[in-house]
Amino acid sequence: MSDGTGRGTVRGRDFRLFWFGETVSLLGNGIAVVALPFVAVLTLHASTFVVGLLTSVAYLPWLLLGLPAGAWVDRLPRRPVMLVSDAVSFVAFVSVPVAAWADVLTIPHLLAAAFLCGCASVFFTTAQRAYLPTLLSDAELLSGNARLQGSESTAEVIGPGLAGMLVQAFGAVAGLLANALSFLVSWVSLRAIRITEPPPPPPPEVRRRRLRIEVRDGLRFLFRDRILRTLAIFSAVSNIALTGMSSIEVAFLVRTVGAGEAAVGVVLTLCGLGGVLGVLVSHQASRRWGSARAALFCLGGAAPFTLLFPLTGPGAGLVFFVVGGVGAGAGVVAANIITDTFRQRYCPPDLIGRVSASAAVISFGAIAVGGLLGGALGEWSGVRETMWMMTGLYIGATAALLCSPIRKMRDFPRSHPTLLAVESGKSVA
Repeated sequence: MSDGTGRGTVRGRDFRLFWFGETVSLLGNGIAVVALPFVAVLTLHASTFVVGLLTSVAYLPWLLLGLPAGAWVDRLPRRPVMLVSDAVSFVAFVSVPVAAWADVLTIPHLLAAAFLCGCASVFFTTAQRAYLPTLLSDAELLSGNARLQGSESTAEVIGPGLAGMLVQAFGAVAGLLANALSFLVSWVSLRAIRITEPPPPPPPEVRRRRLRIEVRDGLRFLFRDRILRTLAIFSAVSNIALTGMSSIEVAFLVRTVGAGEAAVGVVLTLCGLGGVLGVLVSHQASRRWGSARAALFCLGGAAPFTLLFPLTGPGAGLVFFVVGGVGAGAGVVAANIITDTFRQRYCPPDLIGRVSASAAVISFGAIAVGGLLGGALGEWSGVRETMWMMTGLYIGATAALLCSPIRKMRDFPRSHPTLLAVESGKSVA
C-alpha cells in the first residue's frame, strides 16, 4: 500500500515485512541477552568480570566504528547494508553452538562472537534508523517507532522465559542457536521488501569529500544543537548506569540472590512487561503533555524504581527486582520512543545517518563502558554494592536532565531551523 508519494504506510506490505523481520530478530536478541551470560556462567564458569566484559565487547564496536559507519551509511543504499549485517550476525552466533557441540568452545571464542555481532549491529542499527523514513511518512513515524519498540519490549518479555526453558531443556548454547536463526528470518524479510529505496541524499560531489569531514559534520550538528547535545549526554551517563546493572544481573540473581535458571527467566520476563507498558503509554503521554514534557516525566518517574534492584532478596524478595524492572522499563521505553521520533523528524535527510551514528556512538559506547565497569566493580567491590552505585549514578543523571533547558519546553521541535528555512525559502547563516 502507498500513500501516493512512494512511501509505504504503517499498514503496507513492506512495513509489515520489515516489522516482522525485526520482531523475530529482536526476539532472538531477547533470548541471547540471557543465554549469553548463561553460557559464560554455567558452561564456561566465567568470573563476574568476564560476564560484564561480554556486554562491553558487544558494544565496543560503536566506539571503534560508529562514526565512520554513519558517513558510510549516508553514502550507501541502506537495505543492502542491513542484509550484509544480518548475514554476519548469523555466522557469528551460529559458530558458538557448533563450537560447543564440538567441545572446543572457549571464552575468547564467545567474546569474539559478541564483538563480531556488535560490529554488524553498528551498521544495521545506523542503516535502520535512516531507512525507516523511506517506508513511512513523517506523520507515521511515531506509530512506526512505537510498533518497533513494542516488538522490542515484547521480545524482552518473551525472550528471557524462552531462554530459561531452552537452557533447561537443551543446554545454555541452544538460546544462541535460536538467535542465529532469527537473523536469518530478518534477512529473508528484508529481501522480500519491494519498495524502491531512493538514492542516498548527498550528491556525487559531496560523496567524494573525505570521510573525516563527513564524520565531523555529523558530530558538529549534534553538539551544536542544545537539545540533541543534552539528550546525548544524558543517554551516555544513564546507559553506563543501566548497563552496569544489567550486565551483571544474571550473576547477581544466580550467585548473590540464589535464584535458579528458571526463576531468573521468569523474573526477567516479568521485568519486560514494563517495556510493553511504555509502548502503550508513549503516544498518549506525548499527545496529552507534549513530547518534551512527556519524555522528562517518563524518565523522572523511572528513576526511583531503580532503587529496588539492589534491595532484591531470595524468595519473595525477588518481587523488588520485578517491580523495579517494570517501573524503570516503562519510563525508559516510553521516553526512547518519543526521543527517537524527534530525532528522525528533526535531522536533515542528508545528515540523518551521521547524526544518528554520532548519537549512537555516545549512547552505545557508554554501554560498552557500563558493561566493563559493572563487571569490574562486581568482581572487586561486590555485586550488590555495584548495583547500589549504578542506581545512584542513574538517579543523578536523571536529576541533571530534569534541570536542563528541555524542562522549559512543552514539545520538541518537529524540524531543525535549517529545514524550516529551506521550506519557507529563507536562508540560514
